[in-house]
This record gives sequence, structure tokens and C-alpha cells, in this order.
Amino acid sequence: MIETLIDILPLLMFMVLIPLLFSGYPVAFVLGGVGLAFWLLAVGLGIENPNSFFLVVSRIFGGVVNKLVLVAIPMFIFMGTMLEKSGVARDLLNTLQIMTRRVPGGLALSVTMLGVVLAATTGIIGASVVMMTLLALPVMLERGYDTPLATGTIAASGTLGILLPPSIMLVVMADLLSTSAGTLFLAAIGPGLFLVALYLLYIFITTWRNPERAPALNSLSDTFEKLSINLITKSFLPPFILIFMVLGSIFGGIATPTEASGVGAFGALILALINRKLSFKTLNDVIEQSALTTTMLFGLFVGATAFSYVFALLGGHDIILDIIASTGADAWSVLIVLMITVFLLGFFFDWIEITLIILPVFAPVIAALDFGNHVENAGLMVAWFATLMAVNLQTSFLTPPFGFALFYMKGAAPKSVKLGQIYKGIVPFVLLQVFCLAILMAWPKLALWLPTYMGH
Repeated sequence: MIETLIDILPLLMFMVLIPLLFSGYPVAFVLGGVGLAFWLLAVGLGIENPNSFFLVVSRIFGGVVNKLVLVAIPMFIFMGTMLEKSGVARDLLNTLQIMTRRVPGGLALSVTMLGVVLAATTGIIGASVVMMTLLALPVMLERGYDTPLATGTIAASGTLGILLPPSIMLVVMADLLSTSAGTLFLAAIGPGLFLVALYLLYIFITTWRNPERAPALNSLSDTFEKLSINLITKSFLPPFILIFMVLGSIFGGIATPTEASGVGAFGALILALINRKLSFKTLNDVIEQSALTTTMLFGLFVGATAFSYVFALLGGHDIILDIIASTGADAWSVLIVLMITVFLLGFFFDWIEITLIILPVFAPVIAALDFGNHVENAGLMVAWFATLMAVNLQTSFLTPPFGFALFYMKGAAPKSVKLGQIYKGIVPFVLLQVFCLAILMAWPKLALWLPTYMGH
């Protein structure tokens, strides 16, 4: 009986973890608590030395506290929060609206393109979704846009920041997988832009076939017409300079993601100062919000590190490989089942929870499987797997009942917008995300051509 219990301890860790995640107790404490409890159980059963506790503490210190790359996270959070206050998004949306006014679904297309710019400058989903909901949704509804189309476009576009660099999620994944954040940034660009193209194509075809769902804006005041060139310069130049400073320095090998995050935070301060939005109150609010978000994330890092390391100490990876070998499943079957599992987990959990639980456990398993010549080498395999996870996890922000982007939008939307309309609006975009994931699984070069070309 005792021998059987010892053999299945890693599986019991997951069996205990899952119901506790639904308890409403802070996830960081659940992860760390389960890890600590099972380490104590292993010591009590005599299969772990009490001194191994210090190995867990050492892993937390070396894997979280002492990781210089994680400094990029609070800096990118600060950058995105400051840009939310600077008025950059409002100016850009107005300009895009003028440029696409005669195109079917022009305002929805503008919102999608704004989502790309926000993704490349903020990377913070909550800020992007709330900002675009406040800026664009009232205007879209006023002009007769179909409510599900309007809400779906904003929610989907607002979540692009989780995939397009400088994504905080990719920084976290790079650390968990012991790979370069710059490589993952490069790998995410192809799938991210492909997904944007799918969004734009869907909106254009839908509004072209059903123009009543997105009435065109056929005229503008003379004032806007005269100012359009000035608006283009004023609206496009600041965010694109910031994007070039952050991403260009990373991809050009001039700066690490950590150093580039500092450049981005400083650039966001300068933009807020130029737009006359920088005040002591604004700075205090941004620092407080950034500190709270960073604290939450790093608490999760500590708990997840403890859980995954205890799982490894108890031989969890070997058990998973043995189970896969006993079923006779090939590498593709394992990957497909894992992707389906991650997609379903996205209905109930946030990306950070799924990433910190799944990635340390299953990344070594995927690396041990044989995909033939589908991916050129082990380094690119890591980048491909991380990008698959990133595309998959983007759906977790949109899928009910706990899609965070949906709640961000509902909180910022006019009272006339019902939650059911928001749910209906995101369905086509979730299907497009799943289609993008399938294409990426079948055609890895969508993600890997740029890292290969850049020599990563």
C-alpha cells in the first residue's frame, strides 16, 4: 500500500491541486501550499531527505528572485500603464478612423489595427481592452454597428498583446524554458501577424456581405480633412518610435529584453510629458498599479516554482513519460491532447496559472518526443512549442465563463451591452485563433522562419 502511494505521489499532486484551484483561494498560495504539503509527505514516507527543503528554496531564489530577465516584467507593465494615461491610443484611433472611413467595416478594422499598436507598446490585456472599450465601443454603437461584432472585435484585438512582442507572457515562458526571450519574440511575430490578417479578413468579408452590421462613415468635417496629414504624423510617429526603440534594440542585438524594457518605460514617460498628461498623481497611480500587478505575478512565480520542483523531485516527469509509452501514443497524439487540454483549461484559468503549471511539467516531455523532421533542431523545437502555447493561451482571455477580457469589457462598456452579446461576439474570433493554432502546428515555419533568418 505504501509503495503504491509513493509511486503515485506526483499524480496525487495534480488531483489535490485541481479542486483547490477552484476554491477561490489565492492561486500562488495553493501552488506553493500543495508543493510544500507533498514535500512534507515525502519526507514522512522516507523518500526525501529533510535537507531537500533547501533545494526548493534555492530553486525559488535562483529561478525567480535572482533572474535578471524578470526585471523586464515590471518595466513593461509600467510602460503599458503609463501609455494608457498618455492619450496616444485616442489620437491613433481618430486618425485610423479617418483613413478607413470609406472601407466596409472601417471603424472595426481601425480598432483591430489599434490593437496591434497597443500590443507592441503595452502588452497589458486589461489596459488595452478597457482603453479600446472606452474609446471605440460608444462610437461604434452610435454609428449603428452590430453589438456582437463591435464587442468581439475589441475583445479579440485587445488580447493581441499576450502574443505580439514585447509580451510579458513570452518573457515568462522564456525564463521557464531557459531560452532567449528575443528568440520567442521573433517566433511570435509570424503567428501574431497571421492572426491579425485573419481578423481583418473576417471583418472585411462580414461587413462587405452585411453592410448593415457596420455602416460606413461617408463624410467628415472639413476640419478633420485639413488636419488629416498632421494627425497622421502626430498619431503614428510617437508609438512607432517607441516600438522601434523597444523591439528594434532587442532584435538588433543592441539591448536585452531587460534593458529594452527600461528604454520603453522611459519612452512612455516622455510621451506622457509631451502630451501634457504627466503629473504627480498620474505617476503615483501608475507606480501603484504597476507594483500591485508585479506583486501578483511574482507571488505566482514563487508558488509555481515550488510546485513544479517538488513534482520533479518526486519523479513526476518519468511517470508522465511512462504513461505515454504504455498507451503507445505517438508524439503528435500527445501534442494534440496537450493543446486541447490547455484550451479547455483556458475556460477556467488565467494564462499565468496555466503556464506556470503546464510548462515546467510538460516541456521536458515534449522535448523528449520524436516529431521526425517537422522541426529542424531542439532549440527551434522549444520556440515552436512556446509559440503554440502562446497562441493557445490567447483564447483563455476570450472563452467563457472566466475570460478576463470579457469581464474587462463588461465593466467598461455601456449598460446597454449585455454579457450574452459579448459572448456571442467572441465566438468567430476564438474559432480564428484555433484555426491559427492548427496552421502553426502543421506549418512550424510560420513561427520559425524569422528566428532562423536572424540566426537565433
